[in-house]
Amino acid sequence: MNKVLINIENLKKTYIGPPKVEVLKSLNLKVYKNEILAITGESGSGKTTLLNLIGGIDNITGGNVNIDGNNINKMNEGQLAHFRNSYLGYVFQFHNLLGEFSAIENVMIPSLMLKYDKKLARKKAKSLLETVGLKDRIEHRIGELSGGEAQRVAIARALINNPKLILADEPTGNLDKKNAEIVRELLWNMAKKTEASLIIVTHSNSIANMADRKLKLEYGENLSEY
Repeated sequence: MNKVLINIENLKKTYIGPPKVEVLKSLNLKVYKNEILAITGESGSGKTTLLNLIGGIDNITGGNVNIDGNNINKMNEGQLAHFRNSYLGYVFQFHNLLGEFSAIENVMIPSLMLKYDKKLARKKAKSLLETVGLKDRIEHRIGELSGGEAQRVAIARALINNPKLILADEPTGNLDKKNAEIVRELLWNMAKKTEASLIIVTHSNSIANMADRKLKLEYGENLSEY
């Protein structure tokens, strides 16, 4: 087994409300380097909340999230933003691309936020878009792309800064079967190629079955391997 990349201990998340909602309750989890991990569970079980806490998008109520020796609980907002942008790649159910920009401009944005050279960022973005099969759509605006194409742009954007961890929240949830498989295969191949760990939250058993390991989250506290 590879080394541990993520160590989560007694993770808790409570939304004060009203009403007060305890979403995650003393959750423990280890994720390994170069692992593809699928997390399934019923709607409302806390899957997306767990991913958001790992990604530093939401605040932790209690417990610890340690990623490759970095305790994100102890980071201030500036440190956390830099860590997210340089270390993590995030693919959402809704692509969250900026409609006023082209595909290549959207992919470049995370690199430009880290003050990378614009020419180098564009070269890397172009290469990634070619890798995900969008060589002829590089200059198209997001509204000119299909849902499957837009999600492939989102994958390229997530990979632009060479993340060690890719977080994917229902990335195929809004796609038809054909495009869902294209996106799934791209995520798997790119994770393997870049030696990144991939955590994917999904309702699809067929996708979960292709992961190295699959866990089911129940009631915000039980993570069982199956």
